[in-house]
Amino acid sequence: MILATDLDGTFLAGDAAARHRLYRLVDQHPGIRLIFITGRGLEAVMPLLSDPAIPRPDYVVCDVGATVVDGHTLQPLQPLQSMIDAHWPGEQVVAAAMRPFTALQRQDVPQERRCSYFCDPATLAPLRSQIQAAAQALGCDVLYSADRYLDILPPDTDKGRTLAALARLLDLPRDRILVAGDTLNDLSMYTAGFRGVCVGDSEPALTAATRGLAHTYHAQAPGCGGILEAIEHFALLPADDAWLKPPAAKRAEGADLVMLYHRMPFDEVMEDGVLVQRPPRSPNGIIPSLLSFFQGGQTGSWVAWGIDDPKRGPFQTRLAVDAEHYPTLTAARVPLTRQEVDIFYKRFSKEAFWPMLHVFWERARFREDDWQVFLKVNRRFAEATAAEAAHGATVWIHDYNLWMVPATLRELRPDLKIAFFHHTYFPSADVFNVVPWRREIIGSLLCCDYIGFHIPRQVENFVDVVRGAMPAERLSWESCAPRFLTYGCAVGLDTMTTRIRVGDREVALGAHPVGTDLRRIHDVLARPGVRNDIFKLRREIGARKLVLSVERLDYTKGTLAKLEAFERLLEQHPDRQGKVTLLMVCVPAAREMTVYRTLQNQIEQAVGRINGRFSRLDWTPVRFFAQALPFEEVVAHYAAAQVMWITPLRDGLNLVAKEFVATHGIEGSNGVLVLSEFAGAAAELKGAVLTNPHDPADLTAGLLQALSMPDEEAGGRMRQLFGTVEYHDVDRWGREFLDAVKQAGNG
Repeated sequence: MILATDLDGTFLAGDAAARHRLYRLVDQHPGIRLIFITGRGLEAVMPLLSDPAIPRPDYVVCDVGATVVDGHTLQPLQPLQSMIDAHWPGEQVVAAAMRPFTALQRQDVPQERRCSYFCDPATLAPLRSQIQAAAQALGCDVLYSADRYLDILPPDTDKGRTLAALARLLDLPRDRILVAGDTLNDLSMYTAGFRGVCVGDSEPALTAATRGLAHTYHAQAPGCGGILEAIEHFALLPADDAWLKPPAAKRAEGADLVMLYHRMPFDEVMEDGVLVQRPPRSPNGIIPSLLSFFQGGQTGSWVAWGIDDPKRGPFQTRLAVDAEHYPTLTAARVPLTRQEVDIFYKRFSKEAFWPMLHVFWERARFREDDWQVFLKVNRRFAEATAAEAAHGATVWIHDYNLWMVPATLRELRPDLKIAFFHHTYFPSADVFNVVPWRREIIGSLLCCDYIGFHIPRQVENFVDVVRGAMPAERLSWESCAPRFLTYGCAVGLDTMTTRIRVGDREVALGAHPVGTDLRRIHDVLARPGVRNDIFKLRREIGARKLVLSVERLDYTKGTLAKLEAFERLLEQHPDRQGKVTLLMVCVPAAREMTVYRTLQNQIEQAVGRINGRFSRLDWTPVRFFAQALPFEEVVAHYAAAQVMWITPLRDGLNLVAKEFVATHGIEGSNGVLVLSEFAGAAAELKGAVLTNPHDPADLTAGLLQALSMPDEEAGGRMRQLFGTVEYHDVDRWGREFLDAVKQAGNG
């Protein structure tokens, strides 16, 4: 069958259950084709094409029949479109001809090959023949509808005649076409001789005009419910069609909280041919916090990928995470081959999305084949989640690698409460819009009930992208102060949107900077081995000041600019030579990620140049370690350093800054934090010395300020910083996020 349907009041209307049932039927049934046929302009239809909850049409007929495009490519359908174009004199010509009729008010809507006006029936009556004559002089038709609207259209153009022409062009069987509408604007579809349904709550004028038409059904249910009635009435699908079956009954068993993260809370290693679990080699402070939500007996699932390799034996889909500490938590493993992991994560996520998110859009490499793998992997995550979650469960999805999960998950399980936290930076529309699949991504995220970001600036950037892609209404907002800086840094903002409405869906938004795990740092500092390492580092540095830099090898971190700033400091302030040492820990990327090799060579050359220029027998200006250090050693370096120098060109947050503050706060020492104002943490860490990493002079000045800072000022700044980090720790971050999800309701 072919469903040719109006949108507003018809395909977009009806109760939620009927919409979900019809959309699922149209989307999944191999024998159904869909045509949108609407008075909207194509530009106003495009947001609907971004909504994964709404089936993608095969064809779109817009502007009351004046525009016809392929639903997948949005390219004009030829030769039909050219035939319509040939008889349209042009918008400016038509508008000029209608200008003398001052009683007409032009509709301010996007449209092509059509001029639309509001009209008052009483005022219009004496002008009607004159307007008709003016339109005919241009070779155009006039369409009146609902006693309120007037359209000037190309000749012989309306919904019914364009649909009939489309059917002839595509050789569609007329007896398998069902048209659906709800206003007099749709009348031409019924009079063209197609089977039709006037959905419930249609305009009385349409109902009256179609009452005598033999092939028109008047449904009781509005919107999608009425269309479903008509499919049954006309027997367009067999009664035993499997796709017509109602959704499965509510699921009672399953996890109440499902966590989707990029990796398991343990490492998987092969020992003597057996797959075993080991504590993570590079523990993440977020993972213990996320695990803590499963300590109270709440049933839960942790969904992440597992390598499906025949050499490892049969793939295990479900594993216990920790029977002793988390007896009700199950690890649900999504089977991926090594090639899929390499494409989905190491190549596509890092080469396409990572540079774009950090505003290095010119580095982004977008491949359609990789996008298809990305979609496939995200669908597998969604399917695994749907199988794990109890009815009404909360699903917490983490970061951009899983952008497309909400779309599929909402389709599979509309009962779930879906929350998403974006760990990386989220850019503004002028950057994000370079992504070829931006509409699909935004449409998927808008299937969530709640979306969290680190700071208000990232929330507003997301809203900026949404508003550029589709009509969105800002329902509520709040002041960013005093929690966040407003005008004090590059990522500051004064107000933040907390709820938006897109179509009939509401999505709550919030800013939740991830906190650090103070218990873990406190425990590390208490270890005798770490105390000994701190002592040795301090003795080795002696009276010199130690400037510490800890970061991953990445062009977003500004490492080269930092080295050049340090070189300028030694040039411009010779008195600092021999009195300050820069210790850089730069964690290298995985060997497969070749995009970083050139950068590492450049950094190593800069280190060699600086040390070659300024080294003395008893002093090396830059000590560079291109390796990952155990967390215990990193904490020891935090404690021994007087200055922490963190200067990313763009960063979602930066937990290293908070770990440094936590270490000195616990130690009661006066470390100074120099932080890029383009790091998310700059918006909340009041007391840091903020610096602009894009300004070479400011980079050097910020470091000099930290090195010259009196102890009293450094102590005051650290107390302010530690107050923030201690209160807003990682546990509070997790609790506040889930509390916000609960308060968000179901959009």
